[in-house]
Amino acid sequence: MSVQVSRQGKVLVITLDRVPKRNALNVDITAGLDAALNQLEDDPDLWCGILTGGTEVFSAGADLTIGPGEPTERGGLVGIITRTRSKPLIAAVEGLALGGGMEIVLCCDLVVASQTAAFGFPEVKRGLMPDYGGVFRAPRVLPANVAREMLLTGENLDAARAERLGFVNALTEPGQALSGALAMAARVCANAPLAVRESLNVVNHEINGDEAATWARSDAAHARLLGTNDVKEGIGAFFERRPAHWTGT
Repeated sequence: MSVQVSRQGKVLVITLDRVPKRNALNVDITAGLDAALNQLEDDPDLWCGILTGGTEVFSAGADLTIGPGEPTERGGLVGIITRTRSKPLIAAVEGLALGGGMEIVLCCDLVVASQTAAFGFPEVKRGLMPDYGGVFRAPRVLPANVAREMLLTGENLDAARAERLGFVNALTEPGQALSGALAMAARVCANAPLAVRESLNVVNHEINGDEAATWARSDAAHARLLGTNDVKEGIGAFFERRPAHWTGT
C-alpha cells in the first residue's frame, strides 16, 4: 500500500508511503489518497485530517514515468486536487514538497512544516508548468511576487521563509512536523465541529471561488506546452541528469 491511514481520536492521519520513490504520485497513491479522504469525509466520528509523507519527504511530485492515473470521481487528480471537503485537512511537511507535492499542500487548509521542509515548482526546468492548480492557487496564499518567483525560477522556498510569509502556520524541529500537526488538530477538534466546517466552507469559497474558467486556461496552456520540443528536451535532460538545451520551440 502506498498510502497508510491511522486514527488518533477524532483525527485521521494519512501517510504517503512510497519513500524510495520520494512519494512520487502514481496510480496507487491516487487510489489510496482518494479512499482515505473519502473515509475522512464520510465518517461522522472523524473531525480533522492530517496529510503527511513521513519523516523524509512529503512528495517530489508526479511520477514522470507513469503519471498519477485517471482523476477520481470525488477528488479529481490524485484524488484530492478538485475535491470538495467539509473537514479541515492539515499538511505535515518534512523534506521536499515539489510540483504535484506542493500542489497537494495547497489543497490543505493549514500547514505545519519542519525546518527541513522546502516547497517548489520545478516544472519550468522541465519545459512544463504546474498543471494541478499550483499556477493559480499559489498566489492566493503567498505574496504574488513570491509566487511568481517560484513559478518562473523553479527554485525552492525554504520552510523558514514560508513561515515568515504566512504560508506555514507552525514551524517545528526536524522530524516533528506530524507531532506539530497533531497538536494543531487537537486545537481544531476542541471546537464545535459544525461551526468549524461552516467557517471553513465560507473562507475557502472566498479564497477559491469558482475555478472553472481558470482551470480551462491552465489546461489549455499546459496542452500547448506538451506539444513543444522544449518539453521533450526538459524531460529527457531530467532523466539523463544533464543540463537542458532550450530552443523555445
